[in-house]
Amino acid sequence: MFFLTTILLFGFASAQKVIQLTYCSIDEHHLRMDCKYAISAESPEVFCKYTQGERLLDTTDPDEEQHAPFKKRAKARIFPGNNCRLLFKNLPNGKSNFTCNIKQPDSATASKTSVVDKKLLLPCSAWSVLLQSCSGLLLTLMTLPMLLEIHWL
Repeated sequence: MFFLTTILLFGFASAQKVIQLTYCSIDEHHLRMDCKYAISAESPEVFCKYTQGERLLDTTDPDEEQHAPFKKRAKARIFPGNNCRLLFKNLPNGKSNFTCNIKQPDSATASKTSVVDKKLLLPCSAWSVLLQSCSGLLLTLMTLPMLLEIHWL
């Protein structure tokens, strides 16, 4: 039983996973989406792809072909620090679903989906990325002074 538990835990610990999916606007009509992921150290090769439903926006896998309408609109690249970035031109009005898929050879695909509403999209800056990625920390920092004020009354 101990042996089976060890194998299962090792299997889950060594798999890749998408940690965070953040997005912002480069200008009024273009989207930048960053997909942070964790991978096992066993394989240095990792592929990233962004999809909308069954449509492939772009991928870093040379064996997959990009959906034709997105060839000039979408570009996916992997950056140091386990970050896959999508640049998407001419984001349509309204809400759009984007899915980041991370794949290592001989492993299951990890994915995360986010709904992007163009009218609520923040411009890209360090502050907007911080707001999206550290909302719990921000809430704590905003609430702490208020709690201290109540205590001093």
